[in-house]
Amino acid sequence: MGTGKKPATYEDIEALPVGWVGEILEDELVASPRPAMGHVHTASILHIVLGAPFSLGSGGPGGWWIVYEPELHFGRDVLVPDLAGWRRERLPKPPSPDEPFMTLAPDWICEVLSPSTARIDRTRKLPIYHREGVAHAWLVEPRTQTLEVFRREPLDWLLTATHGNGEVVHAEPFDAVPLGLGSLWLGRGEAQARP
Repeated sequence: MGTGKKPATYEDIEALPVGWVGEILEDELVASPRPAMGHVHTASILHIVLGAPFSLGSGGPGGWWIVYEPELHFGRDVLVPDLAGWRRERLPKPPSPDEPFMTLAPDWICEVLSPSTARIDRTRKLPIYHREGVAHAWLVEPRTQTLEVFRREPLDWLLTATHGNGEVVHAEPFDAVPLGLGSLWLGRGEAQARP
């Protein structure tokens, strides 16, 4: 943050116009417009295809709480990933319905990249997730139809796999169930919606 600027506060997030998402990264307010439909579609489908087997145990092992756009508070940093998941062994009970944010770092986050957020997601948010102990991170790029899978190592993230187009993958930490990437891309057609 540049000299002479006061640190951003939660009031700065609340003052944003309707339709904007605010985050505080290293004391700086970062505001982004609501994402375009390709981004929204990808995040929504991921929530469905991971939520059923891992949050609900329907056709899969269960054992997770997977949440869409949770607000995460890590000290002075406020982040809003597209998706986040907590293993139930670390978070035995779901958050209270009235809880406005989480302070326990998730075990997995997913950021769906948009042209306006990709650099921030990669260079500013990933280091904070690493610092907070998030074990796995996915970066999903609807325009190039790719999924990058990262695992936390002691010093940095390790890129364990890059998948694309209509591949059917077993991506950690959700490798117990196949994921058909074709279903994530808007306009790809129903034929690719199933693994």
